[in-house]
Amino acid sequence: MLNLSIFLEDSARRYPDREAVVLGDTRLTYAQVNGAANQAANLLVSRGIRPGDKVALSCPNLPYFPILYYGILKAGAVVVPLNVLLKGREIAYHLGDSEAKAYFCFQGTADLPMGTEGHAGFEQADGCEQFFMVTADPAAPSPVEGTETLGQALRDQSPVFEAVQTQETDGAVILYTSGTTGQPKGAELSHSNLVMNALTCNRLFGSRPAGDTHLLTLPLFHSFGSSVQMNAGFSNAATLVLVPRFDAKQVVDLMQKEDITFFAGVPTMYWGLLGALTDDVDVDRIAANLRISVCGGASLPVEIIKSFKERFHVQILEGYGLSETSPVATFSDPDREPRPGSIGIPIWGVECKLIDPEWKTIEGADEVGEIAMRGHNIMKGYYNRPEATTEVMKDGWFRSGDLARRDEDGYYYIVDRAKDMIIRGGYNVYPREIEEVLMTHEAVSLAAVVGIPDESHGEEIKAFIILNDGATVTEDELRGWAKEQMANYKYPRVIEFAPTLPMTATGKILKRELS
Repeated sequence: MLNLSIFLEDSARRYPDREAVVLGDTRLTYAQVNGAANQAANLLVSRGIRPGDKVALSCPNLPYFPILYYGILKAGAVVVPLNVLLKGREIAYHLGDSEAKAYFCFQGTADLPMGTEGHAGFEQADGCEQFFMVTADPAAPSPVEGTETLGQALRDQSPVFEAVQTQETDGAVILYTSGTTGQPKGAELSHSNLVMNALTCNRLFGSRPAGDTHLLTLPLFHSFGSSVQMNAGFSNAATLVLVPRFDAKQVVDLMQKEDITFFAGVPTMYWGLLGALTDDVDVDRIAANLRISVCGGASLPVEIIKSFKERFHVQILEGYGLSETSPVATFSDPDREPRPGSIGIPIWGVECKLIDPEWKTIEGADEVGEIAMRGHNIMKGYYNRPEATTEVMKDGWFRSGDLARRDEDGYYYIVDRAKDMIIRGGYNVYPREIEEVLMTHEAVSLAAVVGIPDESHGEEIKAFIILNDGATVTEDELRGWAKEQMANYKYPRVIEFAPTLPMTATGKILKRELS
């Protein structure tokens, strides 16, 4: 029997008065977070949610996220975290595809009206029966008339709840990811997948019980933030200082104020932090506390690694993984000399190898092949997609779609992405999905989307467009329309109209010739 919520419950028993979550002036102890999660679990059970049911959650890095995440798990249900930037049509797809029975959605802000978009998606998803608007002020009314707020729903719920006993192989979380087939797929992760990944992270980082303070700028709806920091941190009674939206100056200020010992981010965050070190920043104080610095999502430039170590006296540890691998699969070995550009070696309990398209193992050092993995971190499969699961899994091995090489000492290096995935500011963007949306515009005949180098975001999204005969639309008009149809990180900032696109003899677009 195993339930991921044991991380919160155990820390609340051992360290009830230890601060669990910090956001501005809000400072909640482990006992308080656990009590609130129990209320959420009681709410779900009272509304008919049963073990194995799916419950969706749209929430930025606020105390509500861990409260609802662990509350859903306590009820024996499966958490479906959604990207906070999704629009109504995208939310409706995720609710329907995951078969979510209930949906918690934060109200958002004027700039990011999550509540409005979330409710619009909920109304389009026939199978989702319950909608709870999460308001910034629990006593405030819902911004969408007629919807129940979380504050109202929790009012009479008990802070005492006995967590539902789940099997270690039961689904705990469904994380949505995409591939070359277009529509996002839900990677189903078990309680065991996520418990083992969190505990292995703590083993790597030398985490100390009730001894670390994490600065959490990575979005909690993403596997990097939820596994490496929230789950791993809660398992060891760490304090999580939440940042809803990354701002380099604010983050540097918090590193000083909160005596941060653990920071994790994507390359653009490290780039931003170094740029925010003005004369009034007490770098020595930050360096005296900072113990662990972790990077993933994309390769980190060597110059940033060097500069960060010079300023903070900490070596950034790089790793690799995917939603399908819980996510961590390989990581820098803290006890061995770092190798810039490497994603490290397989973590404890995980094996890696390189394969060719027919799954045959590639043995030679520095030969390129697709990286495949097996171990405690591999997903159960893509939810309700057996054919898609079969395409990527064989005999316990998961093929990543990423091309890599391995040196003589067993260190892996990503050299290319077999998939056409674009990484923009740490977010995975899949061209096929964007192309399909662009082609719903009445003026667009054909679209091809590629990533182009960008200094601040790593990659920027560029769309090559062939217009229908006689159709007229400007770049600004099409960009504005795309922004309304897609999450903010997805829509193409750069648009180029073209009379033709380079193609193979079979009609496939030669994207390598586009830039």
